Amino acid sequence: MNAVPDTPLRPRREGLRRALSRFRQSRLSTVGAGLVALVLATAALGPFLAPYPDHVAGGIDTAARFLPPSAGHVFGTNELGQDVLSLTLAGASVSVLAGFAVVLIGSAIGTLVGGIAGFAGGWIDEILMRLTDLVLTVPNLILAMAIAAALGPGFQNMVLAISLGWWPGYARLVRGEVLSAREEVYVTAARAMGASRARVLFCHVLPNCISPVIVKISLDMGFAILAVAALGFIGIGVRPPVPEWGTMLATARSYMPDVWWTAMAPGLAIFVSVFGFNLLGDGLRDLLDPRGGR
Repeated sequence: MNAVPDTPLRPRREGLRRALSRFRQSRLSTVGAGLVALVLATAALGPFLAPYPDHVAGGIDTAARFLPPSAGHVFGTNELGQDVLSLTLAGASVSVLAGFAVVLIGSAIGTLVGGIAGFAGGWIDEILMRLTDLVLTVPNLILAMAIAAALGPGFQNMVLAISLGWWPGYARLVRGEVLSAREEVYVTAARAMGASRARVLFCHVLPNCISPVIVKISLDMGFAILAVAALGFIGIGVRPPVPEWGTMLATARSYMPDVWWTAMAPGLAIFVSVFGFNLLGDGLRDLLDPRGGR
């Protein structure tokens, strides 16, 4: 007896195939995906790929300080004789992990606030949106600096400080999507079947609003890494000997322009990360929302 073909899956497969074809047709999106893959691989394997792991652990070699780029030290050495390439590779895990933590926490808080505000409406919507506007009145970096300075240096405090000012953009985005989605037929059908308001929101409305959130997360990743580097640059982020791109740039600033190579590797790493995630975000926007042209 012949098996009945799984016809309901065919439209989904065709839609996915067409979407991936659109993504591949954009060279910049493909380049962005490649750069992001490189950044993620470096973050996962960087400490193991470092040619001088003892330098990553805090070892110093004063006899080799400020060596220019060479075959033994591709990006030269810093003021402590540490290999700059090794520190940059190891710092990728700190910077990228912190960026991921920031956007995940910010998107979770923002999605919850925006979803409740848009679905409940009335005075609940008014209170939550005025709270969102209040947070938006303070520049994100200034707010993160104030919170980080109050909490003290450290990875957790840095992530928390940036995340507390990162969620309003997601709240506004999700609220707009929920206001549109709550009038759809499937929401009316779910209510007619006796589903509670919480079940309608979290099981039906929010899952159908996730596409723009994913696009915003991909676009925000680069800026979150940049914010992490900014806090490290001004001295209220991760402290040495933990390698971090912003902290490395802050130290290299004192020796510019004579010892320029100490800033090249971390600066290039930040540029590649921000550039790659922005290109990938543009590609995902076209992939998930083909109506909004580039």
